[in-house]
Amino acid sequence: MNAQISSLLALSPARFETPAILKKLASASRQLAELKGVASSIPQQSILINTLSVQEAKDSSEIENIVTTHDELFQDDLSPGSSLSPEAKEVLRYRQALWVGFERVREAGFITANHILEIQAVLEQNNAGFRKVPGTVLKDGAGRVIYTPPQAPDDIISLMADLERFMNEAALFDADPLIKMALIHHQFESIHPFYDGNGRTGRILNVLYLVSQRLLDSPVLYLSRHIVRTKADYYRLLQAVRTQGAWEEWVIYLLTAVEETATETVSTILQIKAALMDYKHRIRAKYKFYSQDLINNLFSHPYTKIEFIERDLKVSRLTATRYLELLTTGGFLKKQKIGRTNYFINPVLTSILVSEHGRAADS
Repeated sequence: MNAQISSLLALSPARFETPAILKKLASASRQLAELKGVASSIPQQSILINTLSVQEAKDSSEIENIVTTHDELFQDDLSPGSSLSPEAKEVLRYRQALWVGFERVREAGFITANHILEIQAVLEQNNAGFRKVPGTVLKDGAGRVIYTPPQAPDDIISLMADLERFMNEAALFDADPLIKMALIHHQFESIHPFYDGNGRTGRILNVLYLVSQRLLDSPVLYLSRHIVRTKADYYRLLQAVRTQGAWEEWVIYLLTAVEETATETVSTILQIKAALMDYKHRIRAKYKFYSQDLINNLFSHPYTKIEFIERDLKVSRLTATRYLELLTTGGFLKKQKIGRTNYFINPVLTSILVSEHGRAADS
C-alpha cells in the first residue's frame, strides 16, 4: 500500500464526539487527573521519574524485541554502561532520551520538530535526522508489504512541520488533548520519519505531549506496558486507520490505554509512597543519621552504592559505608557484590517495580 497521508487538520473534530468516545474520554480524563494529583503528592519528583522510567524504557524497547532484565537496568546506576549488554544499553538510552525531551518541553512549554530530532538522536546515538532516502516499508508476518510511508525527504519535512503546528496551535483543531494525542501518535507512526527508533520516539512523544498540555506535571504516564499486552490490537488498529479510515476505534484504543495505565500507575505510586513513609518512620526512629536526603536516595535508586550516599548526604566514604551497613543489618537493604563493588538493594522498591501491573510481588 502506498502512503496517502493527509494533514490531521483535514479531519473534523466533531467526528470524535460520539457517545462511545466521549464516555471513554471522561473516564480516561478522570484517571489521568487522579494520577497527576497522586504524583504531585511526592515532593521529590525525580523519585518517580527515575524509577518508573526504567519500567517504561524496558517495556517500550520490548515492543521492538529489545529484551533485557530489571536487574541489569537497576545495576546501571552503579557503573553506567560499563558492562551492560547491547540490549540494556539501548533500553537505558530510552530513559536518557525521555529525560532530554522532558527538559526541552519544560523549558519551552511546547514540542517542536527539533525536539523530536534531539530525542531520536539520543535514542540512536547518531545525528542522521529525518530520512533522506527511500526504503522504509512495513511488512506483515508473511513478509508482504502492507504500508509504505512517505519516501521523499521534502514530504517528510512538510508533514512533520504540519504535525508540529497541530500539536502546538490549539485553535487549529478544537478537540480534547487526549483525543489529539491519539491522532498525533498515529500520524507520527505513519510518517515514520526516521531510519530507526520511530516507535520508541513516538511513545516518548505521547507523554511529553500530555506534559506540554499541562495534563501532567512530569512524565509518569507510560503506555508501553499496555501496548505490550495488546500488541496485536495496536498494530491492527494502526493499519485499520490507513486502510479503512477507522479513526474512532483507534482513539478509543488509546483512551483505554490512558485510563488503564493511569489506574495502574496510581497504584504503583501509592505503593512507593507507602513504602517510602514506612522507611522514613522506621529509620528515623532507629538511627540518628536519618535525613530526608537519605530517604530520597534510597527511593531514587533501586540499587544504591557508597558513592551515591557520599554525594547526596555530603559525608565521607567511611561514614557512607557505615550508614549502608547499618541499614543492611537493620533489614532495610540487601547487600550484594559485583566484581569489586558492593551495592545495596532496596527490596521493597524493587519488588513494587518488578511485579506485574505495579503490584508488589508476593515474595
